[in-house]
Amino acid sequence: MNALEFFQKSAGKWRSQRTTHHLAFRRAERGGSEILVNPLNADDPKVIEICQMHAIEPTNAIGGAYVKWDGTMAWDKDDGETHSGETVFALVPDDETGRKGKLLREVGYAEVMPVIGRYEIDDEEALVLITDYPSMSSYERFWFPAPNVRVRASTVQRFGGFSQATFCTEELISEDKVEVAASATSQPAIASVFGW
Repeated sequence: MNALEFFQKSAGKWRSQRTTHHLAFRRAERGGSEILVNPLNADDPKVIEICQMHAIEPTNAIGGAYVKWDGTMAWDKDDGETHSGETVFALVPDDETGRKGKLLREVGYAEVMPVIGRYEIDDEEALVLITDYPSMSSYERFWFPAPNVRVRASTVQRFGGFSQATFCTEELISEDKVEVAASATSQPAIASVFGW
């Protein structure tokens, strides 16, 4: 399986339950979200736009995805804050296998800025994403224990010591396609490249 096939397998609407461990505070919080994932072809205008944003030749991309999410975390329930947003990303493989390469993001996970990360399909057919930012680094691993269940483990390490770890279980609840917004913009994300 290559990375585009992995993202195509993620198409549809997912219900995510997660626990985030804030290591510096020695506390954990739970949360949940609904995520809509729509894979995009290489010739999709949004994929081309993301490539141009990062000064990468669009014909090098093999596709990407549009993701929209809406979630809450336990600590936010008192003030009614929700975590919603949308983003687009593109895959630019290193070779013809498509199993590793660059992941161009409209907005990052740990910092709200356009960013280029790395992706790789490992020996267990899991997707690994690594992204370095000016002040932190994130590592994410996704896998499918069943066709309708996806699991994600991630860590964020801030330079200087602060870090967090998250574990998510996600269940596919609908295979319906998602409409890509005319102007997909992102808001501060608490989740990953997919927004979950």
